[in-house]
Amino acid sequence: MRADCENCFGLCCVALTFAASADFPVDKDAGEPCRHLRTDFRCGIHQRLRQQGFQGCTVYDCFGAGQKISQVTFGGEDWRRAPGTAERMFAVLPVMRQLQELLWYLNEALTLEPARPVHGEIRGALDEIERLTRTTDSDALLELDVAARRAAVNPLLLRTSELVRAQVRGRKKNRRGADLFGAKLKGADLRGADLRGAYLIAADLRGADLRLADLIGADFRDTDLRGADLTGSIFLTQSQANAAKGDSATTLPLSLARPAHW
Repeated sequence: MRADCENCFGLCCVALTFAASADFPVDKDAGEPCRHLRTDFRCGIHQRLRQQGFQGCTVYDCFGAGQKISQVTFGGEDWRRAPGTAERMFAVLPVMRQLQELLWYLNEALTLEPARPVHGEIRGALDEIERLTRTTDSDALLELDVAARRAAVNPLLLRTSELVRAQVRGRKKNRRGADLFGAKLKGADLRGADLRGAYLIAADLRGADLRLADLIGADFRDTDLRGADLTGSIFLTQSQANAAKGDSATTLPLSLARPAHW
């Protein structure tokens, strides 16, 4: 569930669209290869993406969808040598990415001891989604109702969140889906808080206590996490961490790597 660019055919560099903005310096249409994509499917400016204005590339995470499509769904046949596969290969990427994201959350839930009462159901859901991602039938993937799959998994993730956050005594803040754009939350006690889907864009969370907080889907673009404690926070992804600002004093869950720009 981690991107392995060595085994991917540069799918995100072609399939996705982006517009000139703070995240990208130029426009690019879906299906158009990025001008920096090399013939070996590697990025020509990988070590200088932020300096060249491609911050959006450093934030994006396919959760391993790219290599699974390249090596499993299409059996290692790349879109340059087999141009007839290109349209379907690119169309499958957003579907596979969502499935891989669900696998990330379900696998994390299985590591959380307080969620043991629902581990059986979680394993069942995980096995079913893993089976879907292993198919070589690209048409079946394109016809898949991903929203229904997410809806089926969500109650399990919610129950996991409740069981984990119950470890924090006392009343816990419920900021689910809250608009906290630019909020001044320096040093805030957010232990066990429900921040699912919260808009934390450019919020000041310096030194905040986010231990055991549910952060699934929270928007951390330009969020200041310097000195913040995210130990044991749940459902935080690498993409969210990459979008935020942090420093050597920021603590992250062990499953995540410290972003290079911190």
